[in-house]
Amino acid sequence: MSIRNSIHAIKDEISTYRRLLHENPQTAYEETFAAELIASKLTEWGVDFERGIAVTGIVATIEGQTNKSGRTIGLRADMDALDIIEEGNKAHISKTSGKMHGCGHDGHTACLLGAAKYLSENRNFDGKVHLIFQPAEEGYGGAHKMIEEGLFERFPMDSVYGLHNWPKLPKGEIALRSGPIMAAADRFDIRITGAGGHAAMPHRTNDPIIVGTHLVQALQTLVSRSVDPLDSAVISITNFNAGTGAFNVIPDTAELNGTLRSFLPETRAALIKRIEEMTHSVAALYGAKAECVFMEGGYNPTVNTHDETAFCADIARELVGQDNVDTEINPSMGAEDFGAMLQKVPGCYIWMGQGEADENSHHNQGLHTPLYDFNDEIIPQAVEYWVRVVEGQLPVQ
Repeated sequence: MSIRNSIHAIKDEISTYRRLLHENPQTAYEETFAAELIASKLTEWGVDFERGIAVTGIVATIEGQTNKSGRTIGLRADMDALDIIEEGNKAHISKTSGKMHGCGHDGHTACLLGAAKYLSENRNFDGKVHLIFQPAEEGYGGAHKMIEEGLFERFPMDSVYGLHNWPKLPKGEIALRSGPIMAAADRFDIRITGAGGHAAMPHRTNDPIIVGTHLVQALQTLVSRSVDPLDSAVISITNFNAGTGAFNVIPDTAELNGTLRSFLPETRAALIKRIEEMTHSVAALYGAKAECVFMEGGYNPTVNTHDETAFCADIARELVGQDNVDTEINPSMGAEDFGAMLQKVPGCYIWMGQGEADENSHHNQGLHTPLYDFNDEIIPQAVEYWVRVVEGQLPVQ
């Protein structure tokens, strides 16, 4: 039986796992349902694995029919859900109030499980493959934690590969690019300290809200005046908090939170420095004080290496046809902690289309939205992609 036919034969089984995962979403480092399901299936299929890497993470290892090359590659899927109240009438809607798989990590996990099943039964490769089931991609740096706990020392790899479903891309299409495909993301907190008082006597205060409003506007000039127009970056202030709700009190402090997104390391470093400088300068201009703190563990840009991207593009063309592969897609300002893995070893991260002709389909809804759902119709394509990557990188000699 061909690879494609064999994979289509297990589609319903893998879809069942996907929907179970969707019904039981758990967020960062709490993905025990997913971990138990993965461990159960790997055990059933006779696949060796280790648990507890970055709390709930799992790394499975499958050896090929031979190992003359001594080469090893990694395939990675994220497992975590989001703090979103799911909407819609799906039969497999979330059973956990306030949490949902709004980014398709249920699908990513299920597809990697599908690859594990196929590869364990058809070891048509020379070498070894590690399947990385990663927790906490959504803002908590699960990839960083796995690396800190010795991922690449305990499970050495010559290259590593990732994929993400992409609702804005039609089902049956694949997009990838050499170089940056997703941005770095850095979170920052700003605390402004002025002097509060009665709202009727602002001249006796140093209003931190005024300082904050000027700072928000000033920060928006940094990209246009500090970044090469041929490069890209985004500074967004996403929270502005001040006061206790009293209508007649000017508060002592105000707090701003936001993100910086960028592609190039030099742009990232320069903007971090400028945000800190501008925070202090604007506050000083109004006689106030301010502190800007960038959170540790910011996400690196996801940068695909040239040779691995060219290889994956060839695999994609074999899978969906020349006309359905875009190798010059514009990068996204979204962030993905897979970039941390690509800083350690070469590899490639692709987007796999899942959009439908019906614009109201759940599969067309944006990532991180309450109506979104992973499209099970792309499960065979994703599983076959993984299998072809393994067999292409580790050919039997």
